[in-house]
Amino acid sequence: MDVMPVKLGPAGVPLSCKGRTIVEGMDDIISLGLETMEVQTVRMVAPQHFEQYWQAGVLAHKTDFEMNIHGPYYSEFLGNRMERNRSLAKTEAALQAAKTINARHITLHTGHYGETGRGQAANEQVASVFKGIVERINEIWNDDDDLYPVFPWLKEQPAPLIGVETSGRQELWGSLEEVLEVVNHVEGSIPVLNLAHIHARGHGRLRTSEDYGELFDQVRETIGTKEFYCHFSGVEHRMGNAMHYTQIKKSDLNFEPLGEFIIEDGAWLDITLISDSPLLEHDAMYMMQNIERSRHKQLERKAREDRRRTLAAQANISPEEMAAREAQVAAARAKDALAPHPDEKAPPAKEEAEPAKEEAEPTKDEATTKEKAKPAKSKKETANKKKEEADNDDLFATEDDDDDLF
Repeated sequence: MDVMPVKLGPAGVPLSCKGRTIVEGMDDIISLGLETMEVQTVRMVAPQHFEQYWQAGVLAHKTDFEMNIHGPYYSEFLGNRMERNRSLAKTEAALQAAKTINARHITLHTGHYGETGRGQAANEQVASVFKGIVERINEIWNDDDDLYPVFPWLKEQPAPLIGVETSGRQELWGSLEEVLEVVNHVEGSIPVLNLAHIHARGHGRLRTSEDYGELFDQVRETIGTKEFYCHFSGVEHRMGNAMHYTQIKKSDLNFEPLGEFIIEDGAWLDITLISDSPLLEHDAMYMMQNIERSRHKQLERKAREDRRRTLAAQANISPEEMAAREAQVAAARAKDALAPHPDEKAPPAKEEAEPAKEEAEPTKDEATTKEKAKPAKSKKETANKKKEEADNDDLFATEDDDDDLF
């Protein structure tokens, strides 16, 4: 069986996890057949969490489980010096957590355009900030020459990639083009394609498998990568702005076209796909099942094509001619299915029923003869019958006062 070109997992501890620690969440994710998760440190990194971060890092290292981390949401890398330094302090905590948890990707937001506004100046400032973050994560990953028995992954694998996430609102830096330009100039960074944000900011641009094909081709042609880190969720959007995430089935951002693209044209892809949906692991499972369904459809189609080629070779015709014959046979079968079955009996004609009715009616002479043949009733029987009729009349006689019963 071919390896699926996508790793799926939720953004956080699964909703169904009885325990709320990251390690217990990883156990549940693995039992569901998923392969990754993204730890959320969106507001702050608490020191008391580092023990479970380290335990999760050890488990990820031993099981080859892909661990990722999301930095603070409220960054202001385009703000004034104080705002920028405050954001970098939060980012530093996320980088230390990434080291402890053995993260492979660190997703970061940029924030509002601020006074800089859109344009080249903003992009250059963002690129400068992210170059500094990449340098810092490499320092953290290689800050001592001694062996690290506590963090063996520091010596066995490279530092995590710094992810620059696309934003979902017009006033936030992070259109697809802006992200690609910065990543193209910052080695060690990767675009985080939040597909719900891209869909919303593009006024609902991702609707068909071709739309996804154009998106991934644009990224590949711009920065020359086959590795993608993506977020997916349903989204409610208005006027080019994401309002909030929804479950996938309640959004106009459908997953089926992406699943179809991954199977049909995405053999070259290496994707980590994180479910941002409010349903977390449930929608991650839905995405996995959808991809498998697309794979089965592909296998069925290939089996039909192989059979057609075999039959065409036996009949000494081209596969196209065989396909045309199959279409004719299918059309004929459909026509036969609509036609009435020959064994079905037609309903009797109305004219045939009339004579039977006439034959059932006796003639006047027959009626007279039958009447004479009836035995005469005695006077006593006649009197009793009249008395019963009189009693019945009294039984059902109503008075005006009975109206209140109903």
